[in-house]
Amino acid sequence: MKKIVLSVLVISALVFTSCKSEKKEVKELEKEVVKTEKVVKKEVKEVVEETKKDLTSAIEGITIPNFSNESVTKNLVDYAQYAKNYIDAKGNIAKIKGMTAQGATLLIQGKELASKLDTSELTKYKSVLSEIQSKMASSN
Repeated sequence: MKKIVLSVLVISALVFTSCKSEKKEVKELEKEVVKTEKVVKKEVKEVVEETKKDLTSAIEGITIPNFSNESVTKNLVDYAQYAKNYIDAKGNIAKIKGMTAQGATLLIQGKELASKLDTSELTKYKSVLSEIQSKMASSN
């Protein structure tokens, strides 16, 4: 009887100690999962922020950066779309005449908005505008 009781005690002691170690392992795994989750969320957030930084314009090869004033970014996106339509007109005078007022309006609005930008953003604005206009000029 002593052997049976002693065997049961040894087995139960093993079971309890092994359960404790498994609980520790589970807790450690949970901590690792939480850490990994945080890292993944941070990386996803960084990718989203990076994607928001630059917008692809309607014209292939031209990227429009985000400006502190969203109206400036929108103006350049709209001007790029106007330029694409101008290029797609392929010298058709009737189509181009119909778009002239839109282009002039966008340039005037852009000039007003750009006058409020700091030096570095103004340089970026002028650079992108110049790229768009050079694409338009090369289409003639």
